[in-house]
Amino acid sequence: MKSKFSFATPYLFLLPALLVLGLTVAFPAVQAFYLSFTEYQYDLTAAPTWVGFQNFSRLFKDPLFWKTLGNTVLYLIGVVPLLVSLSLGLAIAVNQKLRGITWFRAAYYTPVIVSLVVAGIAWKALYASNGFLNQLIKQLGLGDGIPWLTDPKLAIWSVMLVTIWKGLGYYMVIYLAGLQGISPELYEAASLDGSDGWRKHFDITVPLMRPYILLVSVISAISATKVFEEIFVMTQGGPLNSSKTVVYYLYEQAFQNLEISYACTIGLVLFLIIFILSIFNLYLSRQTNQPL
Repeated sequence: MKSKFSFATPYLFLLPALLVLGLTVAFPAVQAFYLSFTEYQYDLTAAPTWVGFQNFSRLFKDPLFWKTLGNTVLYLIGVVPLLVSLSLGLAIAVNQKLRGITWFRAAYYTPVIVSLVVAGIAWKALYASNGFLNQLIKQLGLGDGIPWLTDPKLAIWSVMLVTIWKGLGYYMVIYLAGLQGISPELYEAASLDGSDGWRKHFDITVPLMRPYILLVSVISAISATKVFEEIFVMTQGGPLNSSKTVVYYLYEQAFQNLEISYACTIGLVLFLIIFILSIFNLYLSRQTNQPL
């Protein structure tokens, strides 16, 4: 019987979604790429002027850009390893068959459903000079408090803590899905060979969870590279640009200084960084799929 569906039928079903993606993703991306080679600022009613690689030359000579790039790399180093390891340990803990464990899973996942803006405002209140944390420090006689968000050496680390707190439950669920796919018989066999307690997780859990660990590493790294809401709500890049990241610098140039072309240039560099992370992810995925 001859099929009633032609070769183009699947693409007709995809056409509405492709149109939406084209208008909201592809077209703005191409336009931003073009604007990065032009001068388009202040008077947004004027046509862009082609300037070639002038914006890139300005970018590479911009000390504030390199400062924000360094802050972004520091954010990656400070956030990703903790999210990968702590969320795995949390998933192992809540994967135990204990009474009331479902409530613990719900409690650990609760920060995920809290808006980043709400979380940032709440933590900013906790970090305030007369906030709960400093009041607790004073009550314990440990000092007069800590300038969490006003000290250039502490501000970015204080914001990192919010990102870690917010993301732990999300990555825990990813790990939990992988853990529940591991047969209990493997742990029983390992215990017979003397691998028990936490050692069994290094012998059995971690090797079998490599694809999930890789996934969490890549997702958390890309999220840390694009961090914005926490910075915007809690520090706005201060003090002294100590917590300003590449995305926040892009936002400043585009929406505060109206340096649209320069902002597009920063965005293009950020895209290349994320693209490199994605290629690295593809390489590690192939390595992970090799036999143990």
